Amino acid sequence: MYFRTKKKQDKEVYLEDPIGKDKDDNCITLSDILENDEKNIDEELDSKIKTKKLYDSIEKKLKPREREIIKLRFGLNGESPKTQREISKMLNISRSYVSRIETKAIEKLAEGFKEKS
Repeated sequence: MYFRTKKKQDKEVYLEDPIGKDKDDNCITLSDILENDEKNIDEELDSKIKTKKLYDSIEKKLKPREREIIKLRFGLNGESPKTQREISKMLNISRSYVSRIETKAIEKLAEGFKEKS
């Protein structure tokens, strides 16, 4: 009893303290309410770091044509992603050539991630 009274007086709240019951009469804790289904901060930060690293690699490691095709293909220029056929018409080259350039560019980017990981 002393500890409960002391805790209430100090206005301490713990995440696992019961704060009520749900409609099924199960005990609810503060951590249940604060629980977030979204990515945790570590995952989000890691994702942002990898995204920045990818954009840096695109700018530094790829030739201008490779860069242009990758940006168009995956919508990295703020527009919707384009198909290889659409890109081939835009650049006036064959679809298979677009495919080869895209494959080569992706391999270069993957190498960069393997080296630094």
